Amino acid sequence: MSLKSRARWVSLHGIARVVIGRAYRRGDLHARILADPAARANPYPTYDEIRARGPLVKGRLMMQAVSHPAVTSILRSDAFAVGFDPETMPWISRKLLQRVAADERIVGPIDPPSLLVTNPPDHTRYRRLVSRVFTAKAVEALRGRIEERTTELLDALEDREPVDLVAEYASLLPVTVIAEILGVPLEMRQTFLRWGTLAAPVLDVGLTYQQFEESEAALEQMSDWMYAHFDSLRRTPGDDIVSKLVHLDDESGKLDDRELLAIAGLLLAAGFETTVNLLGTGAVLLMRHPEQRDALAADPGLWSNAVDEMLRYEAPVQATSRRALRDTEICGVTVREGSFVTAMIGGANRDPDVFEDPDRFDVRRPNAREHLAFSSGAHYCIGASLARLEGEIGLRRLFERFPDLSLAGELHQRPTRTLRGYDRIPVTLTARRSTPTRAAGPGRTP
Repeated sequence: MSLKSRARWVSLHGIARVVIGRAYRRGDLHARILADPAARANPYPTYDEIRARGPLVKGRLMMQAVSHPAVTSILRSDAFAVGFDPETMPWISRKLLQRVAADERIVGPIDPPSLLVTNPPDHTRYRRLVSRVFTAKAVEALRGRIEERTTELLDALEDREPVDLVAEYASLLPVTVIAEILGVPLEMRQTFLRWGTLAAPVLDVGLTYQQFEESEAALEQMSDWMYAHFDSLRRTPGDDIVSKLVHLDDESGKLDDRELLAIAGLLLAAGFETTVNLLGTGAVLLMRHPEQRDALAADPGLWSNAVDEMLRYEAPVQATSRRALRDTEICGVTVREGSFVTAMIGGANRDPDVFEDPDRFDVRRPNAREHLAFSSGAHYCIGASLARLEGEIGLRRLFERFPDLSLAGELHQRPTRTLRGYDRIPVTLTARRSTPTRAAGPGRTP
């Protein structure tokens, strides 16, 4: 444990943990979701409480938006920016960060120049460059590889009981696709899985020191590997998307190594982490709702809508934050310049004013696609079409191959707050003679 590492943890997370704990003890609903394991496991009743107080609620931590119109307005408004302003941090945090600045070579998903925390004009430039190579045609070209890899993974599951659906399927499919996009060898798959798992908590605030240290180490290892990978692609370019980014040059100029790392890291986080959650959670929802599984078997044309309903019902990314650039108004509520607002996507996706009977999982829901799981506005997820494609192919093929798939023990939720899903799903693949164990999990089951 180095003094520098400890000081960075204190400035970025340690003080936040104290503030969150104090707000929780004083009844702050946002802090409840962050600090109470029961509320984190099932945040939806707390979202309802916040929504009942108004479209935009001032809390002890920051303002909270849970209604669908308020969250949509915030995500689309140019009056808000992503990222935090160091000047808004507590004095002691600012001083500590100035003394123990991060290694400039390491770029996490919430470090500039990541698209998650950059604003125009930089964000506009990065997104335009990525969009030039991450096209609908490029995504569609991955369909064959996704179908092929899905078949291979399902073949490997045959005659094995029980199976951890996350470790042996839901995580392996998207990481293989990411390997295709990044142009990395397939044998690096397990290494990327480990880096992704350890780095995922950086999207949260108030990490324990162990979580922080493990995340920093994983990001450092991944950064070192990716820099060497970029050099290799310059010498021997491939046909993958990152190779095209490495060699891209237009009127906006080339992407430097740090910018390339930020984009590659975001593709890893968005294309891998969230898709693992979609596949795992989607499988659990269908196992718990056999009537919905029967509807899909009877009408496979519903699969596309079913994936959107899964994203609505259990958003893989539950929340995002914005900072007001100027005084503005959201749904009749004034937001002062410099204020931070948490847009609670998971709550907006269950707004009863937009989604009828929102706590019911329904693959036929007519407006399921109105969910905000991929954000909205300038920061709408650039990989949304890829995630939908992987979700539809991966889940449809899984239940076609194993129509009797059932839960076989206790599920385990991921410990992250921003990202929502499971890290262990034990299942049996064939029909069972006894009644399967019904494990507790996130959300409400009718």
